[in-house]
Amino acid sequence: MTDPIDQTRPGQPGVDIPDARGRTGLDRTGRELTGNPRVRVKDVRLLSSNWHVFRANTLEYQRADGVWETQHRETYDRGNGATILLYSLEKRTVLLTRQFRYPAYVNGHPDGNLIETAAGLLDDDDPLTAIRREAREETGHEIGEVSPVFEAYMSPGSVTEKLFFFAAPYSPDTRLDAGGGLAEEGEEIELLEIDIDEALGRIGVDIIDAKTIMLLQWAALSGPFRRVP
Repeated sequence: MTDPIDQTRPGQPGVDIPDARGRTGLDRTGRELTGNPRVRVKDVRLLSSNWHVFRANTLEYQRADGVWETQHRETYDRGNGATILLYSLEKRTVLLTRQFRYPAYVNGHPDGNLIETAAGLLDDDDPLTAIRREAREETGHEIGEVSPVFEAYMSPGSVTEKLFFFAAPYSPDTRLDAGGGLAEEGEEIELLEIDIDEALGRIGVDIIDAKTIMLLQWAALSGPFRRVP
């Protein structure tokens, strides 16, 4: 496949002149890594920097038998993200969202409408600030105390994203508006209040989003809905 960008062309957006988001030097990421002595990054080529960043990377990897081999890996950098499970202990419910996801639709989902926990990219915010913002935009709830749950790489074979997982209680008092996302960003989000046992039973049926499954199972195993002996 022919690379979409000629790396030798002077004035390449994202390399030596700003791209659409004002970034330069995107071909430098990874070259400075020294944490693993069995990995030597030899080359980083910028393939695309439209909104997110697509790179072709060449590295040398030392196998367990001591032999060094050259490997080629593509990485898709969309930034890190955060997600949150909103729950009500009093009602034994969770607040989820449903919205159209074109990548799922084009990859076999019947209508592309996925049930999920509220989530979004960090952009330039820290994880806690970002998840408060996303919870308010998507659900209309201004949450109080937030509990960090864990962090996870969601597709480490090619996507660099790390996701920060949180949980927080919600109630009628925390709801300030209807939520539903930002229309100017093409969002049309439906809110779903679901009994926790029903939600767990729907895993693998119509709840098939990985981050949502992870938070629901955490809630039942060691989170707010765990069964105390």
